[in-house]
Amino acid sequence: MQKLDLDFFENVIMYKSLTDETYLASIVDYLNPQFFKNTDIKNIVTIIKDFYNRRGVKPTPTEIKSYLITEELKNSFKKVVTSFDSFDKNFNADELASNTETFFKEKAVYYTMLEVVDDINKGSVDTSQVLHKFEKACNLSLTTNIGLDLLENADLIVEDLNKVENFIPSKWKWLDDKIGGGFLENGRAIYIFAGETNIGKSIFLGNIAVSIASQGKTVLLVSLEMPEMIYAKRICTNITKIPYSHLKSESSTLYQQLKEYKDNTNNAKIIIKEFPPSTITPNHLKAFMKKLVNQGIKLDALVVDYVNLLHTTLGNTTYERVKYITEQLRALSYVFNIPVISATQLNRQGYEISDPGLNTLSESMGLGFTADVILSIWQEDADKELGVIKMGMMKNRFGANFGSVNMRIDYSTLTLTEDEINNETEASTSSISTLSNLSLA
Repeated sequence: MQKLDLDFFENVIMYKSLTDETYLASIVDYLNPQFFKNTDIKNIVTIIKDFYNRRGVKPTPTEIKSYLITEELKNSFKKVVTSFDSFDKNFNADELASNTETFFKEKAVYYTMLEVVDDINKGSVDTSQVLHKFEKACNLSLTTNIGLDLLENADLIVEDLNKVENFIPSKWKWLDDKIGGGFLENGRAIYIFAGETNIGKSIFLGNIAVSIASQGKTVLLVSLEMPEMIYAKRICTNITKIPYSHLKSESSTLYQQLKEYKDNTNNAKIIIKEFPPSTITPNHLKAFMKKLVNQGIKLDALVVDYVNLLHTTLGNTTYERVKYITEQLRALSYVFNIPVISATQLNRQGYEISDPGLNTLSESMGLGFTADVILSIWQEDADKELGVIKMGMMKNRFGANFGSVNMRIDYSTLTLTEDEINNETEASTSSISTLSNLSLA
C-alpha cells in the first residue's frame, strides 16, 4: 500500500474545506487543528471549524477575513490560499475520500499514542478510554455513495423486486415461513433469541449453527460463557444423535460419524471460538473475523452466545452499552455480508409467562429497537417434562410479528424439532374457534 504524503495532503483538505461544503460537513467532527503541521493551515482550520459549528455552513472568504484580527492570521490566510496554485484541483471522489480517511486515521492514532505515553508518565492510565480513542480513530468512515434516488431509479426497485433473494433456511418451517425463507444469506440483519436463564438459548443457537453448517456452509460460533470443548461436545451430540452422556464411551463411533458428516456436507465448517465474558468488543470480534477471512476461510454466518456478554467502551448506562453493542454487532453483518444470530436475557417480568413481549427484554430496549428479528423462548407448566419448548415472534421486519410454535426438545442430544402433532392440533383448534366466531357474527 502506497504511503500518503500527509504534509502535502493538509493543503488538499484545506482547499476542499474552503470550497466544498459537503466535504467540510463530512470531516468537521474530525477536523482537529492539532492534526496539521503547517501553522498557517492550523490557524485557518480553527476559524473554519468554529464557524461551521456555530452556523452549520461553510464560511465564505469574506466571513473568514472578518476573523483575521492579527497580522499573523492575515498572512496565514494569504499563504494558504496562494498554496492552492501549486496543485491540480480535479479529484477522483473515491480517491479523495480514501486519502482523507487515511489522513485522519493516522493523525488520530498518532496523537492518541502521545496521550497514552503522557498518561503513563503521569502514572494514570484509563485503558477503557484509551481503547475508545483508538476505536474512534480506526472507525472513521467517509461515505461517498449518495444513496438511492427512488423516483429516478425506479427500474432498480423493479429489478430488486424480481430478484430471487437468497436465504439460509433454519430448517424449522414455521420460522422460515415467518421470516421469508430463512436467514438473509447476504447479511444486513441480526436475529435474536430471547429467553430467561437456563431456558435453552444456547441449545437454540447450537441447533441453528448445525442447521446452517449442514447446508455446506461455514459458521463461526462465538462463545462468551461456555468453554470451547463443552460447546463442541454439545454440537457433536446434536450432529451424531449420540446422547451427551454417552459421548465418552462411544468416542470411536463419534469420530467416524463426524468424518462422514464432513464428507457428506461439502466440507462444512463450525468454528467455535471462546472469549472470556465482557472482555471483547464487536471491533475485537471484527478483527478476529478478518483474520479468518485472510486465512482463506469464507464465513457464511456468525452465531454469538450471547450479545449481552460482549463489551463496549461506549455508553454510560446499561441501556446505552447494550444498544451500542447490538448496533455494532449488526454492522458486522454488513461488513462480512453474513447473517448474525445471537441471544439475550429476559428480565424478571418475562419469567414464567406465556409469549413474553418486547417489554420483557433484559437490560436495554435499545436491543429491541436495533434487532431485525426477535424470537421469544419459554415453557409453560409441565412443558419441560413433556419435552416441549415454545418459540414465539416478538419482532419481525420481514413478516408478521406475532404467532408461536411448539418445539420438541430432546435433552439427551440437545436436538430441537418442530412439534408437528401439537402444532397441527393448535392450528385446527384455532380454525374451529374462528369459524365458530364467524357463525355467531
